[in-house]
Amino acid sequence: MSTLDSPERGAATLAGPAPRILVIAAPYYRDVVDGMRHGAERVLADVAATIETVEVAGAYELPGALAMALASPRRWDGFLLLGCVVKGETDHYTFICDAICHGVMDLSTKHAAAIGFGLLTVDSLAQAEARSRDDRMNKGAEAAHAVLTQIGIARGWGIAG
Repeated sequence: MSTLDSPERGAATLAGPAPRILVIAAPYYRDVVDGMRHGAERVLADVAATIETVEVAGAYELPGALAMALASPRRWDGFLLLGCVVKGETDHYTFICDAICHGVMDLSTKHAAAIGFGLLTVDSLAQAEARSRDDRMNKGAEAAHAVLTQIGIARGWGIAG
C-alpha cells in the first residue's frame, strides 16, 4: 500500500441496535459533499442505521450545528460531519480550518460524543473530488467507519445507546 492509498475496509459491523446517526453537511461544494455522503450512506446501510441529515451554510457552521444537536432533547448515537474547505490565496483557509477542527474536538471531548469527522481540507477542488469518488478513497465512507467505531466503544463502556 502506498502512502496515497486508503486501507481496504470490509462491511461495517456494530453490536447492538441499529444506530441513529445525524449527518451534518456543509454542501458549499455540493458535488464533493454529496459524493462523501453517498460513501457514508453505503457504510451506514451495512448496520441498518437510521440517518437524519441537516445542511448548514458552510463548513464554519459545522461545530455550531453539532453543539445545537448535542443540546437538543433528541438523541442520536453518533454524528457524521461532512464538508470541504479549499485553500485560497489568503490566510482565511487556515483560520477557518483551525476553528472548525478545534470546535469539533472540544465538543467531542466535552460531551463524549461519537463523531465521524469528514472535513476535507485541500489545496484544490481536484483533490476534493478524488476524495469523494465512489471508491476506497472516499472520505465520507472513512468518517462513517470512524463514527461506528466510536459508537461501539461508547456502547462497550456503557455510555451510549
